[in-house]
Amino acid sequence: MPGRFEIHRVGDESYRFRLTDKNGNIVAVSPDFKHMNALKDGIKALRENAATGVVVDLRHKPQPG
Repeated sequence: MPGRFEIHRVGDESYRFRLTDKNGNIVAVSPDFKHMNALKDGIKALRENAATGVVVDLRHKPQPG
């Protein structure tokens, strides 16, 4: 079973999605969206960008000088 996007209602006025892996572990949680169309656009953007995203390791900042 592949991962899935779970849509949840947050309070009375917004929505959020969680991306889970095939074992049900939460991989990512979205910010709140006021409208369902915006949430769907967020899922679409995540699908498009995650596959081609560059990994940037920011654990170590360069030392000046």
